[in-house]
Amino acid sequence: MRSKDSTMGFIGCGRVGRTLARALANAGYRVSAAWTRDPAALQRFTDEVPGVIPCQAAQEVVELCDFVWITVADDAIEAVAQSLQWSPHHRVVHCSGATGLSALEKAGHDGARTGGFHPLQMFANPEVALRGLPGCTVGIAADGGFAAELGEIATRLGCVPFQVPEGSRALYHASAYYVGPFLIALLREASLLWKSFGGTEQQTLDALLPLLAGTVAAVKDAGLAKGMGGCVARGDVGTVGKHLDALHELSTDAQALYRDLALRTLPMGLERGTLNKDAAARIHSVLREAPASRKAHRVKAYL
Repeated sequence: MRSKDSTMGFIGCGRVGRTLARALANAGYRVSAAWTRDPAALQRFTDEVPGVIPCQAAQEVVELCDFVWITVADDAIEAVAQSLQWSPHHRVVHCSGATGLSALEKAGHDGARTGGFHPLQMFANPEVALRGLPGCTVGIAADGGFAAELGEIATRLGCVPFQVPEGSRALYHASAYYVGPFLIALLREASLLWKSFGGTEQQTLDALLPLLAGTVAAVKDAGLAKGMGGCVARGDVGTVGKHLDALHELSTDAQALYRDLALRTLPMGLERGTLNKDAAARIHSVLREAPASRKAHRVKAYL
C-alpha cells in the first residue's frame, strides 16, 4: 500500500505531531486517529485536524491505522514502541533527529517497516512551524523502498528529503543546534550587551534580525566564506582589540565567547581572500593574549 492510500495515526500530540498531522492532512493524506496521555493536548489535536478519532489508548491507534507516527519525547520512543503489538502491514515512523532505528526494534521484530522522519524545523509554535515546513530538509532513515516512500511524503509536503546514514543521526541532529537553539543563545548574548547600554530585548531584535536576514542572504548568495564580512574578514586588528576590551569590562565570560567565535572565523577570512596571513596572525595573537582575569567592573549590567 502506498502512503497516499494509508490510514495514518499519531501517538503523541505535542507540537511536532500537531504540525506534521496538519501538513499531512493539507497534502491529502488521511490522518484518522491520535492518542496522548494529556487530554487537553488530544483535544487541541482533534480540533486542528478534522475527522481524527481521539483514542483511549496507544494500541487503539495501532489497530485503527496502518501508518503510525510516534511523536513522543525522544527518550520515550523506544518504550512506547516496545509496549505495542505490531503487524507486518504496519509502517512505524519516529520524528527524532538523534534517535536511531534501533528504538523501533520491537516493531520491526513484529514485521512492521520502520523509519525516521525528522524535519529540520523549529517547532516552538506549530502555526509558525507549519508555514516554515515548505523548503526545509527532512532527515530520512529507512531501508530500501520505505526510504523512497518517506522521501515521497517529504516531497509532497514541499520539503527536501535527505537520507541520513544510520549511525550518523546524532551528529546530523547536533549540526542543527548551531543554527537553531544555539543561534537563539547568541541572540540572547547580544541582547545582554544591548541591555548594558540601556537597550531592551525588543530593540535588540528589531536591530539585529534584519542583520541576521542579510547574513543568511549573503551566505545563500556566495557560500560561507565569501558571505562573511566583519572586522576579522577585513583584517581590522584594532577593532578586534576594542571589542575585547569592551567585553572584558562587561564580563570575562562574554569576552571568552567572543574570542572562541572570532578564532573560528579566521580560516574563513583567509579563504575569502580579504584577510592576509600577516593580519590573521596578528588577530590570532590578540585573541589568544586577551586578558582573562581582569576584574569586570560592569558585570551587573550584563546580568
